[in-house]
Amino acid sequence: MIVTFKSRAAGDVIQFGEVAKRLLGIMGKDPEAAQGIITVEQLPDALERLRAAVAAEKAEMAVRPRGEDDDERRDGPRAITLTQRAAPMIELLEYALRDRQPVTWGV
Repeated sequence: MIVTFKSRAAGDVIQFGEVAKRLLGIMGKDPEAAQGIITVEQLPDALERLRAAVAAEKAEMAVRPRGEDDDERRDGPRAITLTQRAAPMIELLEYALRDRQPVTWGV
């Protein structure tokens, strides 16, 4: 499943279903909703929640001891972090907030 987030303030952000559900949950939205809206009034809170989750992940990764898994990942693909997944959404929310436009998905 693919979820497309839209706003008149910026280009679309397209996420795979599981990633979109995770981001929606972090932002305080129902991750199972097939469609929805982040209103202009909800944008600051959604943006703050997403930034806080990214900051928490970065802090956790900074104190996590290096293990054998890290050595193995050097030779293969690394896991994609929340920071990387959330960056386009954070940018979309920032533009939407600046232009006072809602963000929708599934419509």
